[in-house]
Amino acid sequence: MRLASVFVLPAFLLPLAACGSQPTVSATNASTAEVQEQLAAAGDGAVTLEPGRWEGSMTMHEMDIPGVPAAVREQMKAQAGAGRSFVNCVTPEDVKEQKALFTGENDDKSCTYDHFTLAGGRIDAALRCNRPEGHMTMTMAGNYSPQSYKMDLTSKAESTGAAGALSMKMSVEARRVGACKGTPDEL
Repeated sequence: MRLASVFVLPAFLLPLAACGSQPTVSATNASTAEVQEQLAAAGDGAVTLEPGRWEGSMTMHEMDIPGVPAAVREQMKAQAGAGRSFVNCVTPEDVKEQKALFTGENDDKSCTYDHFTLAGGRIDAALRCNRPEGHMTMTMAGNYSPQSYKMDLTSKAESTGAAGALSMKMSVEARRVGACKGTPDEL
């Protein structure tokens, strides 16, 4: 299984926020497309992003990568544990289209939510993907508001090859800091 697929979910969380009345979306054993449909059905503008510049950080708390020498693993953990900052510009068009930020790619038929709940400023979800190259499970839980979010994520990827199981625990937090600056280098 490609290591990059483990890091895909944080990209969908940039930025996670809700405006207006907070909807309740709850699904069990649902595809990503079904969850996206429920979010859309929650009402026009009920689940939206607030446009603007978002700044945040992602911090790795635990990482287990089989086959990687201990010294290399410790170096990777030290670098990732220090936190990695990010900046994202959310446009009004992104808000209107919702950009699958809550649910990932809705055309990926290999993934199913064991559960997905979005209500009262909290999100709790467990995703399972079964692909020919391996299996992945991911959980996320946290809080969100129109201007900020904080999520805890865990993931485990098992390759059908000899690589073994990769597991990680991380947290992602961000806040809206104002308007986008308008240039690709500055977002």
